[in-house]
Amino acid sequence: MMRLHNLRPRPGSRHRVKRLGCGESSGHGKTSGKGHKGQKARSGGSIRLGFEGGQMPLIRRLPKRGFNNAAFHKHYAIVNLGDLNDFKAGTNVNEQLLRESKLVRGHFVGIKILGDGELKHGLNVEADRVSAAAREKIEKAGGTITLRDVPVKKETARHEDVNLTANQALAETSPKATVKKRSTTQELAKAKSPKKKTSRKS
Repeated sequence: MMRLHNLRPRPGSRHRVKRLGCGESSGHGKTSGKGHKGQKARSGGSIRLGFEGGQMPLIRRLPKRGFNNAAFHKHYAIVNLGDLNDFKAGTNVNEQLLRESKLVRGHFVGIKILGDGELKHGLNVEADRVSAAAREKIEKAGGTITLRDVPVKKETARHEDVNLTANQALAETSPKATVKKRSTTQELAKAKSPKKKTSRKS
């Protein structure tokens, strides 16, 4: 019978502590398994991955060709029609529902519906991309597919603001505005200039 006083760890789960720096009789050698001095023998000393002692590393010796588009790749969460049969007929299937049901997870640009499998009943699916086969099967089952609106890029909005400011600047520097400014400056100059006294000859 199991008691608190006779509890023991599983065999092999605990082992003897590795005592370092206790000399040759410790079983780990004079230098504790770190060799004879050097950078890797110091505490806190380490060498970064791929470092080859100062010589040209392998990653720089190999030739590089072509263009890699991985940095600009848009990742879409893939959902097949066969996975949508778990929902009841007439359900509005959107991103929130797919996340709650663990069909999609992580970070992605949008959701793409593919036509793998058969849809048994009609569903109202909301996604960003859909294949032709998936659209045909959804409509055949009596459902609908709606594509989400693509958000407007911020760059276009910035360009519009720049154009508006440029148009305002042109309007301010138009010839009519300059004429008005000149007229106001002339009036001010006339008001400030003293009137000359005319002497009448007798």
